Amino acid sequence: MTTLRQQQIAVPVMYLASVFLVIVDGVITTVALPSIGHHFHLSPTALDSVVVVYPVCLGVTVPASAWLLEHYGGRRMLLLGLTLFTLASALCGLAQSLPQLVVFRAAQGAAAGLLTPVSQGLLFRTFSQREQVRLSRILIIPQQLAPALAPVLGGVLVDSLGWRWVFLVNLPLGLAAVAFGLAFLDEHRSGAARDRHLDTTGLLLSGSGLGALMYGVCAGPDLGWGAPAVLATLLGGAALLVAAVRHQWRARRPALRVRLFEDRMFRRASLLGALGLVPFLGAMFLVPLVVQQLQSRSALDSGTATCTEAVGILLTVQVVGRVYHRVGPGPLVGAGLLGVAAVELWAGGATGAGTGLWTFRLVMFLLGLAMGAVYLPLTAASLTTLDRADAAQAATLSTVMRQTSAALAPAVVTASLVLGTPTTGAAAGPPAGAYRLAFLTLGVLALLCAAYGFRLGRPSRASAAGGPPASAASASPTSRPRRPRSRPVRPRRPPGDRAPAGRAGSTP
Repeated sequence: MTTLRQQQIAVPVMYLASVFLVIVDGVITTVALPSIGHHFHLSPTALDSVVVVYPVCLGVTVPASAWLLEHYGGRRMLLLGLTLFTLASALCGLAQSLPQLVVFRAAQGAAAGLLTPVSQGLLFRTFSQREQVRLSRILIIPQQLAPALAPVLGGVLVDSLGWRWVFLVNLPLGLAAVAFGLAFLDEHRSGAARDRHLDTTGLLLSGSGLGALMYGVCAGPDLGWGAPAVLATLLGGAALLVAAVRHQWRARRPALRVRLFEDRMFRRASLLGALGLVPFLGAMFLVPLVVQQLQSRSALDSGTATCTEAVGILLTVQVVGRVYHRVGPGPLVGAGLLGVAAVELWAGGATGAGTGLWTFRLVMFLLGLAMGAVYLPLTAASLTTLDRADAAQAATLSTVMRQTSAALAPAVVTASLVLGTPTTGAAAGPPAGAYRLAFLTLGVLALLCAAYGFRLGRPSRASAAGGPPASAASASPTSRPRRPRSRPVRPRRPPGDRAPAGRAGSTP
């Protein structure tokens, strides 16, 4: 087996293992909280730290992942992240007190902050854009099944073996992934790896800002969005992120290369990655509230009402992967977000105390169908005009934008519920009209994002005809508008900075 062929098998396998572990662990723990509280003789509110510390520490380490990948190599950092995650999972399962569990849970979150951007960065480096689109039709399956299956798996483990097994279940997959990576994953490092300069200020601002934002989002539903601690962390996190962008825009060697946003396609795709996903993620947050709070149904009913979105996404992605290079990102993303808007505006009119579960299942299935046309094109479009050398930075910035979207979605829903709840009836909870207002707000936001999504445009003629992918470093002048077409000689670049024509992002 050649080295290139080995990488093209090993990298997707490691990516799937990493993403699956992170997604499942982020969801499955919530199922075990009542059992953990009973074991340690604690109230449910005292267990919030077990849930909150994970995304906070994840947000703190994400900004450092690009620098670590570029300077220490993707193989080394991915294996380190998997090893730490697996070890922390074992320690969580063996914890003898709540403080121990919180500390080990924090270590899990810190390791998870490395896994997703580093594995995605390796994926960007190994495959061309066209190959990534084809591969995404397969890679998205476990990504969508993981959050749907995790609560069921957690319930079975807690009922049959105990709460410790929601952490110990990570050990077989984690150890297998580490062994596989040691055997088959090769190292690949760009020429920029020789420069070990660390932008400490940028990392501190980015990590603390994203961590504070994640704390505010996770603590808001329990403490209340108007609580001083929640408001302080949300506003402080936003201010720190603004300061981080200002610093790293001016820095000579920044931790996060935010100047990638000067690239028009990457900027537009990233902005839609932050705002365009809010209507869908907001619905994922809103439907369980309607089912459990407004209709007083069980958590199981809530789970079955939302899991149908995974089926819709999987169906659409199979079609989108086949037509992306002929249609382009603009029509797909715009049409997908129009579909999201239509479904949520309809759901806003149909939501009430007596709405049946099958109505919500249909709503989520249709939202999944529409969002399947958004996820893959946004990822592919964000790489269209970037060089292979920017893969690690692009992956990290994309992860930051997704974390921002995850933070905005519940904030938008909660603000709508507060606005739709009369002051005199606040103690009894939001009325049906407040939930309808939340759906309508998400629908209007989807409409605005759809209009912007169409601006992503269509593929060039060469790309549509099966020529070199647009992400190739030696792409046609249409993908590099700043370079005059009449210039016959390209500037020399160090070896490894750019991919050969038709194989952008491939491992040399």
